[in-house]
Amino acid sequence: MNMIKKIIYGLIFGCVLSLNAQNDIKIDVKKKGEVFEHYWSKMVGAGRANEALRAGWLEQMQQVQENLGFEYVRFHGLFHDDMFPIVEEKGELVYNWQYIDDVFDRLLDLNVKPFVELAFLPSSMAAENSKTVFWWKAKVTPKEDTFEQWHNLIKAFTQHCVDRYGIEEVLTWYFEVWNEPNLYPFFWHGTKSQYFEMYKQSALAVKSVDERLKIGGPSTSNFVPDARFDEEIINNEVSEAIFTVKDINKLKWHGVWIEDFLKYCKKENLPVDFVTTHPYPTDYAFNPETGKGRGLTRYVKSLKEDLEWLNKTIAESDYPDVEIHLTEWNTSPSSRDAMHDRLPAAAYIVKSNLECIGLTNSLAFWTFTDIFEEKGGASSIFHGGFGMINYQGLVKPSYHAYRMLHQLGDQKLYKDDYLFVSKKSSNGNVVALAYNYPVEYEDAVPSGSNKREKGTNKELNFTLKGLDAGTMFKIEILDKDHGNIHNYWEAMGKPEPPTREEIKEMKEYANTMKTTYVKADKKGVLTINHQITPWSLVLIEQVN
Repeated sequence: MNMIKKIIYGLIFGCVLSLNAQNDIKIDVKKKGEVFEHYWSKMVGAGRANEALRAGWLEQMQQVQENLGFEYVRFHGLFHDDMFPIVEEKGELVYNWQYIDDVFDRLLDLNVKPFVELAFLPSSMAAENSKTVFWWKAKVTPKEDTFEQWHNLIKAFTQHCVDRYGIEEVLTWYFEVWNEPNLYPFFWHGTKSQYFEMYKQSALAVKSVDERLKIGGPSTSNFVPDARFDEEIINNEVSEAIFTVKDINKLKWHGVWIEDFLKYCKKENLPVDFVTTHPYPTDYAFNPETGKGRGLTRYVKSLKEDLEWLNKTIAESDYPDVEIHLTEWNTSPSSRDAMHDRLPAAAYIVKSNLECIGLTNSLAFWTFTDIFEEKGGASSIFHGGFGMINYQGLVKPSYHAYRMLHQLGDQKLYKDDYLFVSKKSSNGNVVALAYNYPVEYEDAVPSGSNKREKGTNKELNFTLKGLDAGTMFKIEILDKDHGNIHNYWEAMGKPEPPTREEIKEMKEYANTMKTTYVKADKKGVLTINHQITPWSLVLIEQVN
């Protein structure tokens, strides 16, 4: 047999083996599965506190809580001037919690708890010419007496929360100190040591109200392969070498400030109830198409590798039992990344979350809504915003990814590279979720304007046994032609802005999956044979 024949024979034989292996997947639904946590439904992100006072924001918050199950929401700007936490009365500065109360009251009415980000600086606590960030000018430069004033603010705020909502409620909250302080001078116009002092004063203030309240940090971004964050402020010259590397995925990536933070807290005898960081799969990719980070998007396995590093680091620290909360995450940290509106983001969300079960207590998608104004308002209804719902209330593929994840049970029956089968302990119903993240694209997380609708199909073949005869299952498919609202909007001619009638039409399309129903046979056996097109999701849910 010549070499060409050997190769052809090997390819054919390999394909046959692959198909046989898939056809041999038999899952007994009567068996008890492995219990797992829906960490993806724990928390979701939003822009800033003041946006939570808007009717549209609250309506979308209610929608994602009811349909996606989010328990907590985190946002910036709780102490920004537009929330008026400190006001002047008769020449004196006094605390004012009315705006914060309004936000928290409404969230709790929606069965959503605040994951409290303690930031940014009120004007009275910022340096005179403080560095500001965003169009709404969040102040980030501390002055000499900031930390004493900050301590008093956090203590008074925490006590107020306990007085208003009761200690049993507030004990379920999380208090996180600041946001991405390593990104000098963007979010923190100070040193690493100054941030550590900020954490110290926050922790002492919160625990002075009740030692059981949960405090954590350092809320850093991102994972990096070099020493640019090792000193007091970022040294960008250190990171220039990354632009000469052919394959950034072969580098050793690590979290920022995590080790130094835990060592500092041990040295100062400070409490740490949870560790937070933001594992975006990028480096310098605030604009992944044209910015400095072009080409520096990591591969699809990066999230799992980062979490494994984080778990190992925490286990070897003096705080081995703390919770892990990843308080921001998306395909990229750019609020103008076209991929946020498109189908591939959904496959990435599902694949990443299912592969990281057991590695974290939460992974907060940033954000649930495009009612989000870090860069100000956008001219297009689809502008690459972070949100899983756009400004007009149109749900994106990312929304359906979380909706389908939320439908899973709490016991794992089976898992492979593209199929997850679960069972609900409450009623024994079986729910399976399959996805196609094409192997051709595993070298980089999807970003930019390339739709990436091509790729290799996957054959989904498995059998459920142990069902009652005639058990009904609903099959929902999200693909390029169903529920993919951006494509539909393009086919309409990209109306800008759409009329009220067009919005109604698009909402109906965005919420409509390709749906079929199948039944188990008389022996209680159900065999699924389906071809999954690239980037698609398939939810198979028992309905009786």
